[in-house]
Formats: sequence, C-alpha cells, structure tokens
Amino acid sequence: MKNDMKKVTILHLITAAKNASPFDVNMAFDAGFENIVPYTNITLNEVTGLTQDAIFSRSASGQKSEAIFIGGRDIDLTMDMLEAAKKGTFPPFEISMFADPSGAFTTGAAMVAKVEYHLKRHFNTNLKDKRVAVFGATGPVGGCIAVMAAKQGAHVELVAHSSLEDARNKALAYNNRYDVSIGYVDGISDYAKKSVLDNADVALCAAAAGIRVISAKQIASSKTLKVVADVNAVAPTGAEGVEVKMDGLEIADTKVLGIGALAIGDLKYKTQHNMLKEMLETEKPLYLEFMAALEFARRLTQAS
Repeated sequence: MKNDMKKVTILHLITAAKNASPFDVNMAFDAGFENIVPYTNITLNEVTGLTQDAIFSRSASGQKSEAIFIGGRDIDLTMDMLEAAKKGTFPPFEISMFADPSGAFTTGAAMVAKVEYHLKRHFNTNLKDKRVAVFGATGPVGGCIAVMAAKQGAHVELVAHSSLEDARNKALAYNNRYDVSIGYVDGISDYAKKSVLDNADVALCAAAAGIRVISAKQIASSKTLKVVADVNAVAPTGAEGVEVKMDGLEIADTKVLGIGALAIGDLKYKTQHNMLKEMLETEKPLYLEFMAALEFARRLTQAS
C-alpha cells in the first residue's frame, strides 16, 4: 500500500564540535524545520556514511523534507565535510546541504555585502582593485571575508595582530585552497596599524569579542579609507568610533563610513534564515557555502 503520509521535516546538524550550536538550532526551528537532530564530535571520515543513512531511508519525495547542516569552527574542515557529504549522494538520492561554521559564512557574507552596498551607494564603485585590510584575519570570520573580498578582485591583506608568521601561514593556506591571491602585513604595533590604514580603502575588523584593533585616531589619519566595518558588538568594539548600529554613517570627525556589528548581525540573521528556508522550499537540492551566502546577502541588501 502506498504511503501518502506527509514526511516531517528534518535537519541533520553535523559538527566536529562537542556541542551543536544553540544559535543554529534556534535558527533552524524558526525557518520551519520540525525536527533538528545533532550529530556531535563527528570526524571527516564519518560524514559520507551519515549522509547515506539519511538519504537511503526516504523516497525522493521524502528527501525534499530533509537537509544537512554542517557547523563546527574550522572553515576548511567544514568545507571538507560538505564535499564528503556531497560525494555520498547521487540521483535520485540527493538532499540540500548548508555549511556555516560558527556562523562565519553568513556573518562574513553579511559584512562583505554591506561594504559592497555602501561603496556603490556613496562612491559609485565596488571591491574590484580596492585595497582591503582584514583585522582578526586568522579567525573563521576573518578568513571568510578575506577570501570573499579577494574573489571580488580586491587586493586583500591579512593584518597580523600578534604573529606575522600566523598571518603568513593563513594567507598561503587560503591562496592554495581557494585560488585567490591574499597578502599579509605587520599590524602588531600602533605604528604598523597606522601604516596599514594609510594605504587601505576598506578595513574589515573581525577580531575576537572585546578586542580593539584600530583606534579613532588611526582611522581619522588615513587619507584613503572609505569604509570601516566591525563585527564586534562587545565593548570595547574592534574599531573605535564605529558604533554598533552604524549602517553607512560617517565616523565622527572623518569622512569614513562605518558599518557596525548590529547592522551586520541583522543581515547575517536574515541571510541564514533565508538559506535555511530555501532548503525547505526548493525542488532541486542546494549546496550552500560561503559564496552562496554572499549571493543571498546581496539580494537581501538590495531588497531592503
């Protein structure tokens, strides 16, 4: 007898971390998933098997009601897990997949989309050939925004906060993996930071919460800066003078535009919500990573 019962929607949340992110769980429920099942402490070689367990237990119609979300903290491992999950599928056994480690892909996408929007609106330009300095570049968000900006044709430099060697190693790793050309520069001293900003068009701050990386004086002294964006909402913010609610307003006593953490965070929330929702509504499987997140963020920015 044919089973015409409607399948409940399920999000299989896979992470290498010991806990699933409560943020991601809440987002998935709010997007419409009825069940969220976490799989924690997962290694890369387990992902394909978990994926096939998920897809083989449902018909093609039932697979439209389930999806895979890959979290964690390491962006490279997350991308490897996404690839391993994709390799475990084949027609007609296919489901949508979305990678967003620690929210880094959607946060980075929101930040870059906001910068693009204000460059176009206020300066009639884009990121191509712009000199972009990334502070906090060795973390997951910093890595994402560096790669995204580089893929738009920007001249990106990772700014070393405590170790030039760490910045160098990250830049080389991103270049090799993502086919970009990212540089690195000393930003350990105040003098070095001033030198970086004196030669930058855009500064992107993705330092850890409560860590200030650039001062208002350093921003004001630059003759080239157009935009400073900061994802840090915890005092002290990463960029002094960039208020958390700023969305393209001038930083005090400068002509530089500021984009604050709450403006970026609002777009990040909408981007992740729409990506999760799209997986429930699509007729064809989606494979969503950081560049897909940027496209979603751009559409939402243009629509607002």
